[in-house]
Amino acid sequence: MSEQPAYDRSLIDAMLSSCRRATLPYQQAHRGDLFGTAFWFNDLLSEDANGTATYDQYLVTAGASTLCSIAEIRMRPELSESALSANGLLMTDFQQGWIPLGDSGVSVLPATALHALARRKGWAWATDEITEGLAAKAEDIEALGDAPVSAYVLGHDVGPDRTQREQAVILGEVMRSGDGHGFVWRGPVPQGCVGAPVFVGIGLEGRNVKLVCLGVLLSREGEGERALNPVATFDRIRTDMRRLPEQEAPAPEAYSAPPPRSRWWRRRV
Repeated sequence: MSEQPAYDRSLIDAMLSSCRRATLPYQQAHRGDLFGTAFWFNDLLSEDANGTATYDQYLVTAGASTLCSIAEIRMRPELSESALSANGLLMTDFQQGWIPLGDSGVSVLPATALHALARRKGWAWATDEITEGLAAKAEDIEALGDAPVSAYVLGHDVGPDRTQREQAVILGEVMRSGDGHGFVWRGPVPQGCVGAPVFVGIGLEGRNVKLVCLGVLLSREGEGERALNPVATFDRIRTDMRRLPEQEAPAPEAYSAPPPRSRWWRRRV
């Protein structure tokens, strides 16, 4: 790696303040070896003159981590509006529920399935989401330039007993890949963190910094010391999502809501 980047504690605090409840650890059931992190994303479709926003809601992760038939989502108490009777949710036909986004390496799960699962069990989700204000746009990605940039992964490591799945902030860098278009992650990737969101800070005028979610951490590619984890960026993720066929029988409460809270953050240094 290059010289240690200057990590920004205030950016980390802002990320945790707005996104701590956005991530979900999942794993292959029955002591399997597949672990991943997914996160909630609201794809804003429209907003009318009255300020009512319409959006599609998904779980987003790396497609390579979804290849199992039965999976368990590990739960944390803060993700429910009421007390939970268990610390995990079992999902059958897990792989079949995920929709690949082209050849991006990213897969999405329409959130209607998770809302329906919670309703059947008598509770409701209480989450944070990556929203339009936080997910990187084309101009944000262009502003990153060609030099390595300090970056942060918000994922769930695999504990010694394989069930703890504590949330962790992983420090590293992102830089443009060899073709100059995509990005790669340079830094540690603990087991279970593939599929997690990757965050960066982008400089603005007046020495301000904007926190953005660059994209999704994918599985490692290459061999030996040259092996790196690509990062699928949100400009492409948005494009591929908009090409998906309309979801069947969406739950209205999951898709129409007041405007989401602003998910971007500034500071002056």
